[in-house]
This record gives sequence, C-alpha cells and structure tokens, in this order.
Amino acid sequence: MTTSDMVGLRIKTVRRQRGLSQAQLAHPELSDSYVSLIESGKRTPTPAVLELLAQKLDCSLSYLVNGVTAEQMEDIELALGYARLALENGEVSEARTRFAELLTDNNLTGLTKLRQDTEFGLALATEAAGDLDEAISILTRLRSEETTADRAIELAIALCRVYRDRDRLTEAVEVGEQVLGAHTRPVWTDVLVELGSTLLSAYLYRGDLLRATQFAAELLNAADLLGTPRSIVAACWNASLVAQSTGHGEEALGFAERALAVQSENGHPRNLARVRSFFGSQLMRIRPDQAKTARDILERATGELTQTSASAVDLGRTKTELARADIVLGSAADALGHIQAGQAVLPGNARALGAEADLLLSRAHGALGNFAEAEAHAHAVRDRLTPLPDSRKVASTWYAAAETMEMLGDADGAVEAYHRALACAGL
Repeated sequence: MTTSDMVGLRIKTVRRQRGLSQAQLAHPELSDSYVSLIESGKRTPTPAVLELLAQKLDCSLSYLVNGVTAEQMEDIELALGYARLALENGEVSEARTRFAELLTDNNLTGLTKLRQDTEFGLALATEAAGDLDEAISILTRLRSEETTADRAIELAIALCRVYRDRDRLTEAVEVGEQVLGAHTRPVWTDVLVELGSTLLSAYLYRGDLLRATQFAAELLNAADLLGTPRSIVAACWNASLVAQSTGHGEEALGFAERALAVQSENGHPRNLARVRSFFGSQLMRIRPDQAKTARDILERATGELTQTSASAVDLGRTKTELARADIVLGSAADALGHIQAGQAVLPGNARALGAEADLLLSRAHGALGNFAEAEAHAHAVRDRLTPLPDSRKVASTWYAAAETMEMLGDADGAVEAYHRALACAGL
C-alpha cells in the first residue's frame, strides 16, 4: 500500500468507529466526494485538510499520518531521549541496549525520521563500544536510504571516521570525496568542515602529504570565514597533524593550542576531552622537555573521556599516549599499567593502534629488563601490521618496531621490519 492508501484507510477506520458517514465528516468544509477520494487513496490530502480531519475525528494528526497515536509518539521520543542521554553520559552499553530495544517497537516502522535517528544513535553507540565493523554496517545501510542533506553529511562524517579507525583508509577517502570531491564544492558549513577534517586525517594516515597540506589550508580558510567554534576546532586539529608531519613542530603546537582554547570556551565535554588529549600528545612530541606537563594533561583527558560518550578508540588512544609520556619520563612500570588499560578497551580490529600499544609495551618491558616479554611484544607488532595495507602510518610503526628490535639485539627481526617500513613507504 502507498502512503496515501494508508492515510485514507486510517481516516475511513476512525470515521466508522465514530459512527460518521462520509457526508457528515465532510460537512461543511469539504465535499463527501472529496472525502471518498481520500479514503480510497486517490487523493492525497494537504496538511491543512489532514489537520482538519484529525480535529473532526477527534484523533491525533500523528495517527492519521503515521498510524501512531500521540501517546505512542511521546513514548518513542522519550525512549530516544533516554538513549541519547545515556550515550552522552558515557553509559555506552546501556545506550546501545536502549537504541536496539527501541528499534524493535513496531510503531517506529512508519516514522522514518525517528527510526533513522534511532539507527544513527545505535551506530554511534556501537562505535563507542568498539564494534567498528557493526558500526560500519549500520552506517552503510543508513546511507543507502533517502534522508535529509544534514543527516547525509553526519553519516558521511561518522562512516569516514570509523573506516579510518578501522585502518580502511581507501574507503574512508572514498566516503569523504563522494561529498567533497565533486567539481563544484558545496558551500562550506560547520558539518562540511568537520567532514573535510576527517577526510584530511585519512589523507594524512595514507601518506598523501601534498594533498593533505593543500586541503588543510583550504579548511583553515573556510573555518576562518565561518568563524564558528566547531569549524575552527576541526580545521586547527587536523592542520596541527599536517604541520607536525611536515616538520613544522611549533606551528603544529600553535594550531593545537588554538583548537583547545576555542573548545574550552565552547566545549562539549566529549570533544573537549578529545582535544585536550590531542594537545597533550602534540606537546609531548614537539616539546619533550615538557613531558611532565603533557602527562598531566593526558591524565586529565583520560578521566574526562571515561565520563562521556567517547569511543573505545579515543579512550584507548589516550591511555596509550599517557603510557608514552610515562616512558619519556622514565616511569616504565606506570607505562605498563596504562598500556594494558588501553589495550583492554581498544577494539581488536584497530590493528594500527594495537601495534603502537604493543610497541610501547616492548619498550616498557625492555626498560624494566624483561627482555623476553619485550621481544614478544615487538614481534606482536609485526603480527598486527602484516595484514594492513601500506600507508604512512603503518610505515612509521614498522620503522619504530625495527628500532626497538635493534635495541633488543634482534638483528634479523630489525632488518625485516626496516624492509617492511621501506616497502610501505614505496621505496
């Protein structure tokens, strides 16, 4: 049945329940023949006519349009609100359960927007729980449906991000370029700058430094023209990554500082924690003499992330960076605890991040004189990286693994890892 058929059937059903004839329902504003055409699905009533019929039938407009009563609609919206609140408060498992349960409500079937809102929430909760493949499945299905322009961009941002964190960089780039790679660029908005920033990070991880540098400048210009906190934070965050990767450390730190300052003034708790974590990581890398300050920042960010809807990838990455700061400061024992906590939350299919964690575990064990454990974790890096496609990020991890194996006296393993690093870099 078409939508018009269903609306007409509901009007006919309620009219009969009320004991009214078509003429009685129509009088005096409409003709009985027009009501007959509506009930048979041959005419689609205007919103004004639907509202009039709802009043005359003493039923809710939502019931005529969607087959759901006002009370049922209120229950659905309330349940959706509770699920969103749970996700925002960092209660990821509860949020995922609430979204999934709401999708079993048959009343949601005809409410396309609310059903899509619920599925999108489930995708975000699934991502936050670390189930990246399932999140990709939900987001891909939603993108195949007709939706609003804004929702389409939100879906592209989320899917590009999850593909990137899943180390599927080619697909991450494809998703971003489907929206932003057209000959005629859409007019920049906050959400488009955020999508562009996510795409930029995929370029960077893939090793396309020239494209990343050019795109970073374009995003910074767009953010400055918009002048909005969301666009400035997104553009500065990723411009910092590009500047660091191209050897401009102080410029990178300046972008990171600006992102943190703007986010601190206008901060959503989860995003503020993520930007704080990023700034602490950049500070540690660019000014290693301030590793103690960087560690304090990362520790604060870790606590904040656990209280929000941050993803398992965000939390695992921050704990790993905290361990890196411990190693720089010579606290190898503390580093072990933080790395193990990071590995406990990292999705198993986030191989690149898992390899970084194993690399830090190797170095921490080596610093503590546990050479057998150190060598085992160094070889675990190889096992994690081997299935991944070549990228700049993978190449740098292979190189770091080679240096670690060399320090541990594993000459053969080091040579193999150096060769892998060169191959990933296309050399």
